[in-house]
Amino acid sequence: MPRSTTARSPQAKPAPRSGPPPRARSERAAANGDGGPATQREQRLTSLDSLGQAAECLRTLAHPHRLRIVQMLLQGRYTVGELAEACGTASHMASEHLRLMQRCGFLTASREGRRTYYAIAEPHLANIMGCIEQRFGSNDHAA
Repeated sequence: MPRSTTARSPQAKPAPRSGPPPRARSERAAANGDGGPATQREQRLTSLDSLGQAAECLRTLAHPHRLRIVQMLLQGRYTVGELAEACGTASHMASEHLRLMQRCGFLTASREGRRTYYAIAEPHLANIMGCIEQRFGSNDHAA
């Protein structure tokens, strides 16, 4: 696309800034408590490999039935059938959800006779669910 050849009018200048003049980079860093160059700040960052693992596990959680399963398991142990009924889904689908969450290390399974009970293995799920419930919870208390 050709550039316009019209010149800017003198009125097109940006308005003058109000407030203090901009500070230098080192002043901003000191004011923000960063204390130094970007490399020092980056040392506090989680590695991209670790963030990739976190993203994969968060993708696993990102399903309403799986979130309901986590909610229930934070309150106690349940069988596949109990979890499936609470989610309104078939047992084979609940089993698949459980398998995916076990693969991320979120759950454990223990056998008692012919029944398998699932429980939370990752204690941080309580914090994640707390955030979700605070942000998206409602007063309808629907099961």
